Amino acid sequence: MFKSDYASLARPAILPDASNRTGLPAFASVNEVLSAYEGDDAIYVLYPKKIAAAARTFLHGFPGKVLYAVKANPHPAVLKTLWTAGIRHFDVASTREVELVNMIAPSARMYFMHPVKSRAAIRHAYAYGVRDFSFDCMEELHKLLAETGYADDLNLHVRLALPKGDAIMPLSGKFGAGREEAVELLKAARAHVSMLGMTFHVGSQCLNTAEYNRALAWSRSIIDEADVAVDSIDCGGGFPVAYPGMTPKPMGNYFASIREALREHGFDGIQILGEPGRALCAQGGSTLARVELRKGQDLYLNDGSYGSLFDAAQCAWKFPVKLHRSAPRPNGQSEAFRFFGPTCDSLDVMEGPFDLPADIEEGDWVEVCHLGAYGQALASRFNGFHSETTVAVMA
Repeated sequence: MFKSDYASLARPAILPDASNRTGLPAFASVNEVLSAYEGDDAIYVLYPKKIAAAARTFLHGFPGKVLYAVKANPHPAVLKTLWTAGIRHFDVASTREVELVNMIAPSARMYFMHPVKSRAAIRHAYAYGVRDFSFDCMEELHKLLAETGYADDLNLHVRLALPKGDAIMPLSGKFGAGREEAVELLKAARAHVSMLGMTFHVGSQCLNTAEYNRALAWSRSIIDEADVAVDSIDCGGGFPVAYPGMTPKPMGNYFASIREALREHGFDGIQILGEPGRALCAQGGSTLARVELRKGQDLYLNDGSYGSLFDAAQCAWKFPVKLHRSAPRPNGQSEAFRFFGPTCDSLDVMEGPFDLPADIEEGDWVEVCHLGAYGQALASRFNGFHSETTVAVMA
């Protein structure tokens, strides 16, 4: 994939820098990556320093335990970077995620917060030491109790369905118990668990900090109606990233809003959890896609919606882009472009528009930024187009 001397290109940048513990080929810049690369596929880039900085922001500011939502990006290098930065809790959703976290960070605490699990997955997770599970219906509660042998060390979290909010990507349609059912679940679970909690999700890319206050107020009203003691509140995810057209408030505003809402609704003194995924890794990853052909304002790339650009296609998100020239040329005026991916499927299109220099041409590389969350994790092998090349850029 890389020229035989790629290590020598990277060595001056990484030898003095002990923060590169990713196990990936490491470079000082994207230009060094492209100079060393001899492959034909897209290149996935991780920026470990950005991921570590995001982790520190949450560890120092969020008013509770920080659980990394592994689904956002399960790459071992991401998990290693977060562990090194101080993340000790992980939100897992499958047997494979349990095994992956256990392999990378054996002493980590895992929370199986997927509300619907197979019986085999419950048994497997419990055998790996997982004691925290979420559920949103009576059937799932019975399943959890049965498959753990009615263990007396379970920590169960009732997943609430929230009234519709204004997050960019609402998540209330698939999981969560309604008000009456949540009351019954709290009552039914209390006698069987070591710790009883509630969890919710305000929706992905939540741009309104007040959504967390509304969710906590809703939680409080249900707890009061159930009249049972609750030991923890999980504020879920939804913490946003700045994409073109989406400008969230500083993350500190979210933490302050949550902290104030916790006091307002009487949650002082109990365990507080949060499940950031996107906010920890999105800006710490990008995709380098080569221009294979230009047709007017259409650019045909070697990565697309079946690769890491799923959200750019299906959700029409306009990710930030940068041009890396195949040969030195000054950047001139920008124009709007549409992207096509490499597969034979006509659905493999990213409308954008994406602003790039007007004279972009075949052989140039487009860096699509903020794809560290979900982009790389969703990439498939459809039509034989996929990348197995991930590098670290220590910028």
